[in-house]
Amino acid sequence: MVNINNVYQKVLALANKEQRGYITPQEFNLFADHAQMEMFEQYFYDLNQLSRINSNSKEYSDIVDNLNEKISFFEVINATVTNSGTTLTASTGTEIYRVGTVMHVDVEIEEVQRNQLLYINKSPLTKPTDARPIYVRENENTIRIYPASITAATFDYIKRPITPNWMYVVVNDKPLYNPTGSVDFELHASEETELVYRILALAGIAVEKPQLTQVAAGLQGAQIQQEKQ
Repeated sequence: MVNINNVYQKVLALANKEQRGYITPQEFNLFADHAQMEMFEQYFYDLNQLSRINSNSKEYSDIVDNLNEKISFFEVINATVTNSGTTLTASTGTEIYRVGTVMHVDVEIEEVQRNQLLYINKSPLTKPTDARPIYVRENENTIRIYPASITAATFDYIKRPITPNWMYVVVNDKPLYNPTGSVDFELHASEETELVYRILALAGIAVEKPQLTQVAAGLQGAQIQQEKQ
């Protein structure tokens, strides 16, 4: 997890240093969600590209392990299908990003595209049965299982990161951080710096790494002084 207020303070400090104006909380929250999703989706792109490389080097292995570790936080294993109409629904508070294996007892349920469903159902050779079930993706959080006689299943999926939110209260016409209602980034703690860069880039601000290091040190020093008082 990455603390959203840490990112917010660094973004504001750098925007101020670059004299690029004020980023409102609403703008920050919009950029924050966009940046997080960009980074999240990059994990899968990078992993796919690396899978095309035939290498046994430790460096290659470490990169793959690092990506898998970051993705593993979003993996949900053996979730139960809540089934009133052979529909699969994600756990409360999560959205399905990718569906993995869907199982009925010890039988894997195969995914088919909706435009194939009519042709599959027409033929006795391909029509789904309890021994050869199929499913169609209905929307982001729901699939439909065929045949309708299957009323229980489990599935693995990758959940979408929860939308980050910097909540605030207005004091003397200034927004102040309110931890109540705020939602941190769900990315790995090591991603804080990259999040700051990407949010600034979305706001049209380009910075160098030394600048971010200086700002982080300044904010940490100010926090220590405040705690001493």
